[in-house]
Formats: sequence, C-alpha cells, structure tokens
Amino acid sequence: MSDIALNRIAAALERLSPAPLDTPEFSAASAFVWHVEPDRLEPVGEVNRVPLSLLLGVDRSRDTLLANTQQFAAGLPANNALLWGARGMGKSSLVKAVHADVQATHAGLKLVELQREDLPSVGRLLNVLRGASERFILFCDDLSFSHDDQHYKSLKAVLDGGIEGRPVNVVFYATSNRRHLMPRDMIENERGSAINPSEAVEEKVSLSDRFGLWLGFHPCTQDEFLTMIQGYCDHYGIDISDEEMRAEAIEWQATRGARSGRVAWQYVTDLAGRKGVTLR
Repeated sequence: MSDIALNRIAAALERLSPAPLDTPEFSAASAFVWHVEPDRLEPVGEVNRVPLSLLLGVDRSRDTLLANTQQFAAGLPANNALLWGARGMGKSSLVKAVHADVQATHAGLKLVELQREDLPSVGRLLNVLRGASERFILFCDDLSFSHDDQHYKSLKAVLDGGIEGRPVNVVFYATSNRRHLMPRDMIENERGSAINPSEAVEEKVSLSDRFGLWLGFHPCTQDEFLTMIQGYCDHYGIDISDEEMRAEAIEWQATRGARSGRVAWQYVTDLAGRKGVTLR
C-alpha cells in the first residue's frame, strides 16, 4: 500500500476519533455533568437539592452514606454505594445532600453525574478524573438494565476497574428502584429458559454485589409522611395549623395513591404557592 493511501487512512481515522478532552477547571464548580459527542464535563452552577436535615425517615441510610462520604473525602478507603428501593423516598436527594454537607468542609470533593445511556463512555471519563487532585463522587441516577442491555458491562469498569483498577479518587454512587438492577420477572425468566440457569442470571445479578454498600429505602408510614411535611413547613416558614395541614396532606396522598418524600414535597410546593411563600 502506498504512502499516500496510508496517509489518507490515518487522516480518516483521526477525523473519526474524538478530540482529546481539555483538562477541566474543577475549581469552577462543586458539581459537573458528563456529556458525550463531544466528551465534556459541564459545570453546574447551582445543584438542585434540599438540605440534609430535611431528609427525614431515612436516618440509617443517611448516617451510613454520610460516614462513607466523609471517609472518602478525607482520603480514606470508602465503598461504592447502591441506594435501592421505593420510588420517591429520597435516594437521589440523599446523594446530593450528603455531597453538599461534606463538600462544605472538603472543597475538593466534586459530584459528577453520569447518565445511564452514557455508561459505555465511562472509561474515558475515568481517564479524565484519574489524574486530578480532587476527589469525585460519580453519580448515576435511576440505574437499571433490561434483558438485552449490555451497558452493565461498562459499569464493571467503575466497580472493579479491570487491570488499572478504579481510580483512588473516584467512588461510585447509584440509585435504583431494583435491588439487583433488573426486574425480578426477568430474573425468573432467565432462570427458566437458559441452558444453564444459574450462569444466565449470575452475570447481571452479581453486578449489584460489587457495591460495598446496599442502602434500602422503603415506603413511609403516615406519621413519617406528616413529619416530612412539617419539617418542610418549619424550614420554609409556611404558616399552617397542624389540623389543617394534616387534613390536606392526607387528602393529597390519597388522591395520588402513594406516600413518599416526593409526594410530601409536591404537597409542600402546592401549599407554599397558595400561601405566597418561596421555596428558596
């Protein structure tokens, strides 16, 4: 093959390959969002989160995740964490609130959000973070996998790290409604249809075993639901009698057929609007 042809091939490959990512200015923000095509870390000026003190009814998970994050921020060993369970019970809110609480005393702790569909690019992201002096919580919200989803293989690069190992300055936090990151009926179907049932399921189910911390979130009781609302009202200065709040809140959750931290916040948002109170 001639030199001209080789040069043309090299030029074509160079055009197809992504341009190298400039070293981000991590001091510009406390949180970033990872995007691809092209690869970039975009700073987040103001993170959408609530104070840690307002996340009620999840005390054990809160204390465990807070302690793990404090260890990590201090340069000590820490585990990857999977926050799983009932929807709307504050899993993602807890990650963001814990980061804010610890970041107040450890300015070098950064939060990087990674979308599930961008998991195949996680290796490139880790290469960017690996050489930085800061420490990073890599956060993936609402993580789950379907039957033919191969993204879970990319996640192993974060949890196990392959030959290079997970960067010492990166820890991975994920939230999911599923403890094993895939639906139970799918697990049973794989067991019933595979030539070797145990092997068919083990590869995907074992992914959740790679998280050192499993933090479960369960539906709240009515008393916990009302306590959440009262906490919000006290924090934001919303003036309402206990009797009126209780009656309205119970009716609110009944019309939605669910009780959760999310439903409590939705009621408080409606209440604040009617009372002329801003939620800032």
